[in-house]
Amino acid sequence: MTQAAVAKYGSAAIPEAEHRIEPTSQSTLDEALAILQDHKKDWAALDIDERVDLLEGLRDGVVRVAERWVDASVEAKGLTAGSAQEAEEWLGGVSLVVRNISLLINSLRDVPKHGAPQLPKAAFKRPDGQVVAPVFPTDMWDALLFQGFTAEVWMDPGVRLDDLPSQQAAFYRAPSHTGRVALVLGAGNVSSIGAMDVLYKLFVEGEVVILKMNPVNEYLGPILDEAFAPLRERGYFRVVYGGAAEGEYLCQHSLVERIHITGSDKTHDAIVFGVGEEGARRKANREPRNTKHITSELGNVSPIIIVPGPWSKGDLNFQGLNVASSLVNNAGFNCTTTRVIIQHEQWKQREAFLDALRGALRQQPDRKPYYPGAEDRHQAFVGQHPNADQFGSKGPGKVPWTLIHHLDPVKTDDVCFTTEAWCGLTGEVALSADSIAEYIDKAVEFANDSAWGTLNASIIVHPKSLKDPAVADAVERAVANLRFGSVAVNHWAALAYGLVTPTWGAFPGHTPEDIGSGRGVVHNTYLFDKPQKSVIRGPFRVFPKPAWFVNHKTSAELGRKLTYFYADPSVTRIPSILASALRG
Repeated sequence: MTQAAVAKYGSAAIPEAEHRIEPTSQSTLDEALAILQDHKKDWAALDIDERVDLLEGLRDGVVRVAERWVDASVEAKGLTAGSAQEAEEWLGGVSLVVRNISLLINSLRDVPKHGAPQLPKAAFKRPDGQVVAPVFPTDMWDALLFQGFTAEVWMDPGVRLDDLPSQQAAFYRAPSHTGRVALVLGAGNVSSIGAMDVLYKLFVEGEVVILKMNPVNEYLGPILDEAFAPLRERGYFRVVYGGAAEGEYLCQHSLVERIHITGSDKTHDAIVFGVGEEGARRKANREPRNTKHITSELGNVSPIIIVPGPWSKGDLNFQGLNVASSLVNNAGFNCTTTRVIIQHEQWKQREAFLDALRGALRQQPDRKPYYPGAEDRHQAFVGQHPNADQFGSKGPGKVPWTLIHHLDPVKTDDVCFTTEAWCGLTGEVALSADSIAEYIDKAVEFANDSAWGTLNASIIVHPKSLKDPAVADAVERAVANLRFGSVAVNHWAALAYGLVTPTWGAFPGHTPEDIGSGRGVVHNTYLFDKPQKSVIRGPFRVFPKPAWFVNHKTSAELGRKLTYFYADPSVTRIPSILASALRG
């Protein structure tokens, strides 16, 4: 087993991809940083009206390049045009960037009027006093398009309800007079990540940005550079290219003041402490070689807790498809991909659920394993679990959809619990308990303590199960006690990423020496200063079929329509959107 295949306890170690664009020279990197340094004060002093004007220009720019953005991703990832595969590039890519920009425009317009972005509903306190801010639906359009879905941001326990407005929009309450230059190390998997990380650094934290594209998706760099031209032309933004060498040069550069990483904890540790024996020594002795302020989102062995209940065959099929969709999306190259399914050992329908999941996976076509090292990582997991179920083609250049079932919960050092597979592979484990409520508590403990990372988790529960007060209390206890930056009820926790108004990042508390899933948040379009976690809730079963389900027939056209709707909401666009949704 090579290090590139499995790096135990953490996110996978990823080999560097071949470059499609020549790495940016050091002299050009120096020049880009000098331009940003010269303009950082201007950016810090820019008034909100000008920022809104710039955002409107960015939105127009993204809309202009939207088709090319998606086409480039479809070609590079080997996707089937017009299918649910293409839909991933609309729904998880360009449409989210447009939505993010529109939400930032709304929030920034609120700041001079009200002092802080205005929530869609009043914040409130939980019984234990923790402050909760509703952040979705944001308006009547969200309520119509996502019926039954809600999202909240739970604040740090030290935040008081009457002080919440003063805990929003910190940069706009006390803007930096000097400004800062931020480096964003872009992710290579989902096309919206780099763009939205840039938006956060610029418009929430007030920093000018140099974005280094990941070699895996650097083909998007020129498209993003064109879309964000209003920022580039004024000296607030630059796109550059390269791999680890260019990243190292930028991270150590004297003009880079802050860093944001979306990627691997291994990358974080290399930046902060170095590599090899010297890096290990520095980490053990808490002697970082890079002391710059670093925020990060570094992956997760994402758990889904299945609560036993009176599930019909239709329920099993729906939820089997729900979980399969969370695995198949983007060929499994997501930090939100379901990696551990937790079940109740005594549930009579445990095997029926697994069969429903197998049935859904069996129907999925092969996907190009476009991320470097995927085959090696897959083989490293299957090598330890040769009885794994595999669906699809095998052999060179293939990574079958894989279910490693009936894992032993006692073996907490199992690779399925300790390492993010970073391919189309998930595991399943069952916990013994005398009651459903006891099982839920045990599942939460297992997710917190045995599944690596703190980024996102889900819990799925039938509405009839919630009629039992003990189960209902246990579910609410689970939502509160899961130590993850995002917790979703009944759906894939990636919704926290996709809705954009929630925060996206690890649960607070990681240190540089034990970075886990990272530090800090992004998205967060209501500009909260001290968030703890986001909580998303949705119906157990949804009609029409969710657009992110892998067998949605019209999701590509739906994703395209949503992109243009987010840029220009109108009641005249709604019938066409609903028609596409109903035909899914």
